[in-house]
Amino acid sequence: MRRLLASLIVPALFLTACSSSDSDSGSDASAAACAPSSAGPVTLTYTSWIPGIEDVVKVWNAKNPNIQVKVQTGPNGNGGTYQNFFNQLKAGNAPDLGQIEYDALPSFRVQDGLVDVGACDNVAKAKDQFIPWTWNQVSFGDAKGAWGVPQDAGPMALFYRADLFEKNGIAIPTTWDEYAAAAEKVRAAGGYITNFSQSDINQFAGLTWQAGGRWFANDGQNWTVNLTDDKTTKVADYWQNLISKKLVSTVPPWTTEWDNAYNSSSAWTWVSAVWGANSIASGAPKTAGKWRVAPMPQWTAGEKSAGNWGGSSTAVFKGSKHPYEAAQFALWLNTDQEALTLLNEKANLYPATTAGTSLPALSKGVAFYGDQKIYEVFAQASTEVAPDFTWGPTMTATYANASDGFKAAVSGKGSLTEALTAAQASTIQTLKSQAIPVKE
Repeated sequence: MRRLLASLIVPALFLTACSSSDSDSGSDASAAACAPSSAGPVTLTYTSWIPGIEDVVKVWNAKNPNIQVKVQTGPNGNGGTYQNFFNQLKAGNAPDLGQIEYDALPSFRVQDGLVDVGACDNVAKAKDQFIPWTWNQVSFGDAKGAWGVPQDAGPMALFYRADLFEKNGIAIPTTWDEYAAAAEKVRAAGGYITNFSQSDINQFAGLTWQAGGRWFANDGQNWTVNLTDDKTTKVADYWQNLISKKLVSTVPPWTTEWDNAYNSSSAWTWVSAVWGANSIASGAPKTAGKWRVAPMPQWTAGEKSAGNWGGSSTAVFKGSKHPYEAAQFALWLNTDQEALTLLNEKANLYPATTAGTSLPALSKGVAFYGDQKIYEVFAQASTEVAPDFTWGPTMTATYANASDGFKAAVSGKGSLTEALTAAQASTIQTLKSQAIPVKE
């Protein structure tokens, strides 16, 4: 789960992020990544916060005596690991590999901190194994490049209390208009249709992604920032209406109060990512067997579009003495069936490969959800996520700025659209302050 904990300041070591060409050092590193660095055994360092990752790495180490991986664990990316990566890159002592979420990846490429592993034939040939939009998250739209290997995904769907909807004769909404109408009925029945997150902007980004909003673009030279495009404004106005009518609760996410809203049957739905299945199960144990999952409501009846919330890559850092071996491990970690199974069992990661979505563990009914095969819904949603959503190079600062405005909006001071307008201005200023080219 995403928790907004700090604002990272990214040094502008490489000014034109996501261009179609690399610096000379980038080309050299990419070429080196495609050839073994040593005839003898090598040891790689890999930093991640995935629970149980050590057990997965043990499988690799047992099968690959000449390429051993030493795991370093730490807090989640925004909890300190990303700042450590930035500091280590500056000092020249970064690990060989690191876990980097999709929305943070541009921050590392903008300072030329990553090896283009897509230049290697075996990585390039693996492209078709991944759900298309996840590959776009690591390639930035470059037909040949890849600045990481996709690891997991967060396709979104609608978690809902089947018992409460049935008891009150409310149909499960399939469109956002129906969702708003259901919100009125749910409130009349004494509940809230959902809790609107006032601080975790990633959920709102996923809602915007589904609606067609596009916050960032890069033309090879300049960044464009648009947090107030028509589609994003539509989403903001929609949720502002529900907030203003007090049809949604607004307790802080990832808190005991948030869990209690679901555990006490106060909140009836949650539009969330696949990993949300475990969040509800652990936070609302009294409601076991009463939840089900349906596709996200659509803006137009009959459409099939989904958003994404979360997901990570495994990247190779510049400065690695063994980029070839590191790329081999990153590819194995995220494509090998045994590795994918362990990642799912140990950490509930939802694979980014098409084959991974058919893991046996993801084909079974889930008791907490009334034995519904909920992952079939998410597998379909994965195919309905648009591939052209681009993250900016200073997302943590953008999240922080938007979060401040969202908190004000839910307390009646301003609106979500005003918060996004202010966040856009702050983001542009942040880019300028770091000498990152931006077009206004």
